[in-house]
Amino acid sequence: MSLPVRPEPKPGIMDIAAYVPGKSAAPAGVAKVHKLSSNENPLGASPKAVEAVRSVAASLEFYPDGAASRLREAIAEVHGLNPDNILCTNGSDEALGLLAQAYLQPGDEGVFTEHGFLVYRIYIQAAGAVPVVVKETEETADVDAILAAVTDRTRIVFLANPNNPTGTYVPFEEVRRLHAGLPKNVLLVLDAAYAEYVRRNDYETGIELVSSFDNVVMTRTFSKVYGLGGARIGWIYAPAHVIAALNRIRGPFNVNAAAIEAGVAAIRDRGHVEKSVAHNDQWLPWLTEKLTKLGLRVTPSIGNFILIHFPDERRSAALADEYLTARGYILRRVAGYGFPNALRMTIGTEEANRGVVAALSDFLKD
Repeated sequence: MSLPVRPEPKPGIMDIAAYVPGKSAAPAGVAKVHKLSSNENPLGASPKAVEAVRSVAASLEFYPDGAASRLREAIAEVHGLNPDNILCTNGSDEALGLLAQAYLQPGDEGVFTEHGFLVYRIYIQAAGAVPVVVKETEETADVDAILAAVTDRTRIVFLANPNNPTGTYVPFEEVRRLHAGLPKNVLLVLDAAYAEYVRRNDYETGIELVSSFDNVVMTRTFSKVYGLGGARIGWIYAPAHVIAALNRIRGPFNVNAAAIEAGVAAIRDRGHVEKSVAHNDQWLPWLTEKLTKLGLRVTPSIGNFILIHFPDERRSAALADEYLTARGYILRRVAGYGFPNALRMTIGTEEANRGVVAALSDFLKD
């Protein structure tokens, strides 16, 4: 048998479709760009977080605290948790990847829904496991369908709640029913990246389930309501045995010093969080109403974004995207999520929100 002529990745790696983030640029000559493609906070980060980053700049030669103790303690303080059950990560993406790496091996199965976060499939495949995609009902995760997809090879179920890019959610009683139907050796991962924006009495993040059972974890992020996408901070709340496993495989200094201090300041600045949520509460229904009146279908969302569906080939998402981009409004194509004729729009500033509605009105007339 002849040897390969160069190093080759292990089987399955080159079968993975690489994650493509939302675009951030408009054509040359566009006077002002409104980036509405990545669900970032239109109000930016807390000024206290910005100042905290500046305070670290003079000591960048030192390694950060590898345990991110100050950040874990701040998270625990705000949410009423035990810091020993918290692990901080380089974005919640890293937390999801660590879970797949720790609990999946070749031949195992990881379950997620058809419009779920694209990185679930990537991390399942990277671990050599088999991705199992479950159909949704009315663009919402279906608990019965998920349970029907579970086999004796299932080891992880990923549930984004609320989900991106649809903005839909599963009420907590349904999440409880999902967990009750899973075998005890299956890990239920509740991805609550958009939890801070939710205003529904029947929604919970999953903290109670994590505290009560050995096979539930919750992941969170600082990239959305806290406006710290560029700092890359995530965290996971999990039983002690899960934290122990992840601590063995994470990078030794996976959260940098500036991110730690920014996170501590941001999570304690409740005023900035409340201001950000209030902005979303004002403009989410406004955009939904205005776009619906234009004849576009908008998936009901409880996040900081909306999924806009276009009616036909003559007025398609691709043409709308081109039209908007030329005018400086950058939305997200979501064909990779199973929506070839839709765009996802982050709730932006007042100027951006009004501008998109006006531009789409003109596009549909043209």
